[in-house]
Amino acid sequence: MKRLMFTLMAMILALGVAVAGDYKIPLIGSKAPKFSANTTLGKITFPNDFGNNWKVLFSHPADFTPVCSSELLELAHLQKEFKKLGVKVAVISTDNVELHKMWEAHLEELEYKDRAPVDIEFPIFEDPDGKSSRLYGMLHEPVSTNRDIRGVFIIDDKNIVRAVSFNPVEVGRDMSEYVRMVEALQLSDAEHVYTPANWESGDDVIVPHYPYTKAELAADPGLKDDYYQVGDRMWFKRIDGNTVEK
Repeated sequence: MKRLMFTLMAMILALGVAVAGDYKIPLIGSKAPKFSANTTLGKITFPNDFGNNWKVLFSHPADFTPVCSSELLELAHLQKEFKKLGVKVAVISTDNVELHKMWEAHLEELEYKDRAPVDIEFPIFEDPDGKSSRLYGMLHEPVSTNRDIRGVFIIDDKNIVRAVSFNPVEVGRDMSEYVRMVEALQLSDAEHVYTPANWESGDDVIVPHYPYTKAELAADPGLKDDYYQVGDRMWFKRIDGNTVEK
């Protein structure tokens, strides 16, 4: 009897761990989980089918709801900005693809904020069983067991998670923030710099180390004009003639 009870307890514990594992949120620096599902553009495997582009995956709670509708319209109006950065956008919810297509057609007819209607070019994934959403920790049980939270995952060209954020269902996201995030991440990768608070494209950036040696400055005295110091902890590099120097 004791052995049977021990076996049952072990099975229950293992099941609990497995279920909990389904809700693990991929951490920054980890490999983006892969899933295949039907979308408004056919069956797609994410992130693999987007190749060596950067990717941004958005989850939303439900089709035809007002906050989600406003978010997708804003996202559609930013499609050109994402394309300039080499970013592929994808959206996922637990609604089915038939409902997605009806919702998409409805949104494409709207003149939102006095702007002309715009075609939605990015795929919307269906996830009626929540399996794909669980891979990304997008189902937050205290809120709902069958509707996604407002999640965002920024994934680089090597399919590594670079940024993660979640919003409650009541608060719509600032979609332009994710353009800014990708710009900052790509600049950081290319120039080995950091971006300060409230950074916007074209602003000065932070150098995470002393910017030059005495020998380098002697060889190129003009280097001192490219950098400046704020306090004794922050070195900035000037970009496009702008400066935050005080």
